[in-house]
Amino acid sequence: MTNTDDKLIARLAEVLTHQKYSAVVVGNYCFYGRGFLDYLARRDIDVATVTPPQVEQYLRHAIRCFRKRHGRLPGPYWHSIPRAGIHALLRLTQSQWPPEQEVLGPEATLRHKICCEYETWLRDERGLATASIDALMWEARHFLAWQLDRGGAASIRELGVRDIDLYMDTRTPGLRRKSLKDVAERVRSLLRYMFRMEFVASDLTGHVIAPLLYAYEGVPSVLDREQIDAVLETAKRDRSPMGLRDYAMLQLLATYGLRSGEIRGLQFEDIDWRAERLRVRHSKTGARSYLPLMAPVGEALLDYLRCGRPQTDRREIFIRSRAPYRPLRNIYSEISRRLWAAGVKPSGKCGPHIFRHARAVELLRASVPQKVIGDLLGHRSTESTIPYLKLATEDLRAIALDVPGLEVLP
Repeated sequence: MTNTDDKLIARLAEVLTHQKYSAVVVGNYCFYGRGFLDYLARRDIDVATVTPPQVEQYLRHAIRCFRKRHGRLPGPYWHSIPRAGIHALLRLTQSQWPPEQEVLGPEATLRHKICCEYETWLRDERGLATASIDALMWEARHFLAWQLDRGGAASIRELGVRDIDLYMDTRTPGLRRKSLKDVAERVRSLLRYMFRMEFVASDLTGHVIAPLLYAYEGVPSVLDREQIDAVLETAKRDRSPMGLRDYAMLQLLATYGLRSGEIRGLQFEDIDWRAERLRVRHSKTGARSYLPLMAPVGEALLDYLRCGRPQTDRREIFIRSRAPYRPLRNIYSEISRRLWAAGVKPSGKCGPHIFRHARAVELLRASVPQKVIGDLLGHRSTESTIPYLKLATEDLRAIALDVPGLEVLP
């Protein structure tokens, strides 16, 4: 290796150490990074110009070398370690990794143009949340790629009803009615924009057929108090950093019924320890609520902050338990794992939102006014709280009336 390569590997080790990677991981990443640099030097390839296909070519080469040395193929997940090390090295040497795909050809150029302008419109003019934009953009990219592959760039201008029907037919298999309705709404949004910007000749939004859904027709999963207590007790026994983190999140879910995004967005300045107050930024409405910091929640947060949270400059409270230490992107898997460990198996979805449903039902059964429940849950109007009423099925059975004249046939 050259002096430049040695300095690059030393810099990589410094960066990984600063990001709190363990010494073992730092050593592995540097080892495979050094091997990748040797491979590039033998082929006279500058690391600053490396492309994704060249990385895959090297990994195939590394597998052949492994088999030659050990007389067998590596395990199925072996390649993830050298790949991660190489990617860390390339993030250090190139401004962006993986690099943006080069736009080639009229179809790719048109798709890129529509998607970029559509995303800007969704963000700047409609002011949608990031999660909503991501869902709309995924559908837009998928639809445009499907149509351009079929008919080329010229087919966009002449897009017709039959094209829409064929696309919806390709999306139907495996989707439930609610999911299919979401697809239809996302396609309508794209078609409305394309007509407005004159990418298509006619407005096709009225021809996107979606299944009819009735208000409050489904009953989501909900936990009873015994199940919630079982999950909390099981998580509390896990004193690992991950266990302390998950227990604090579960306390927030069970006590306040927060949304996943509200928990992930919680920051240090949102907790007023002196006033025993919690500030919640509601992820859907953008509003802020101030809630009393209940003792079990405060104790769980303190345990996590003192003994479980990694050392990082990030202001978000809940952080990944492994390097790189960054905020959690989703807590569905963490909550599902805790439910499974406690032996709690809801009939439907088993993510964090079922704690929100359970909290709403508890408050309803305690005769808390609907407006107060809506304020706690961060709803804009009392109508947003109505769907939770259908969860109190036992209460409804208690007031059910017998049907006059109904006889049981033998």
